[in-house]
Amino acid sequence: YQLTNFTFGSQDIQLFCLQSASTDFDLTGQLVWPGAMLLNDYLSKNVEMLQGCTAIELGSGVGITGILCSRFCCKVVMTDHNEEVLKILNKNIELHSCSNNTSPSSRRLFAEKLEWGNSDQIKDILENHPGGFDLILGADIYILMTCPLIYP
Repeated sequence: YQLTNFTFGSQDIQLFCLQSASTDFDLTGQLVWPGAMLLNDYLSKNVEMLQGCTAIELGSGVGITGILCSRFCCKVVMTDHNEEVLKILNKNIELHSCSNNTSPSSRRLFAEKLEWGNSDQIKDILENHPGGFDLILGADIYILMTCPLIYP
């Protein structure tokens, strides 16, 4: 992983990420995708919509959107399904944590494992963050659903 700088409006963000795509489809969260860049550009121009909100991000990858949002939101929960991606996400959370105050109540950034459709993990997230969320964010995510062909 390489420490990389990103700028969105007046916000500079450094984080660890890969510079090119992994050949393993399950590790796509190790780099910053174009959709996240577009979403962050939009959010940086509309920070008033983030002020004081709680947000959950689906498919956070290395956390670029959640980290930007944490500068304006009161709490951001970033999720991913892959353990390796969650390790780098937690490393980026540590990079952006306030070193002066590390009490649990001062934290604004959280990482949670979430495989879409896993009701136990959804339940855990809701128990860990009982206030719910004002915003649900996602960039470069999709759900592939297959349906059997039905013949008349």
